Amino acid sequence: MIHMKAIKKIYSTGKVDVEALRGIDLKVEKNELISIMGPSGSGKSTLMNIMGCLDTPTSGEYYLEQEKVQTLNPNQLAEIRNQKIGFVFQNFNLLPYATAFENVEIPLIFKGVSSRKRRKRAEELLDKVGLKDRMDHKPTELSGGEMQRVSIARALANEPSIILADEPTGNLDSVSGKEIVDVFEDLWKQGHTIIVITHDQEISTRTKRIIKLRDGMVVDGF
Repeated sequence: MIHMKAIKKIYSTGKVDVEALRGIDLKVEKNELISIMGPSGSGKSTLMNIMGCLDTPTSGEYYLEQEKVQTLNPNQLAEIRNQKIGFVFQNFNLLPYATAFENVEIPLIFKGVSSRKRRKRAEELLDKVGLKDRMDHKPTELSGGEMQRVSIARALANEPSIILADEPTGNLDSVSGKEIVDVFEDLWKQGHTIIVITHDQEISTRTKRIIKLRDGMVVDGF
């Protein structure tokens, strides 16, 4: 599903080049539940951005479902982000004036799905994450854990191949964080491929494979 070969990412800041990723070799198979761990500055976020086609590597090869990502144009990359990858962020990124239902249906609106089908899909997804009875609540009326569940439901809206979660429990208390990992584990059992970026050892031990980064390199879990 994901195959990275010798991925490097170099940021030029004035006269200094910063090597964020230093030759990453990595494979992710379909229906894996993986965590990527590492301290601040290890390259976790840079790696996630490249996996999610939000950024491009300086060198190396990235294949997503056997398609070489570097050969794709901006429109094709946008299509991958919209159709093949579901993003879950630490800060939820929900529209504050929209209900849980309305937040979940946003990707479906952009896809041109009819109102009737959008409603059915959004209700199914909110039920899947345990929030069907909260679908008419706005983010200000939800707990942190509930907001993250909404963001997970939104990430699933277009039936993506991969869920990429960047520190999804970072703004949650330990109980809510455990509940979010429970949701990911349930989704994995249903056949989803999930990659969680985290610095939390307790969260990573719940995943099925741990990949450790240090100084822009994979040091364990290839």
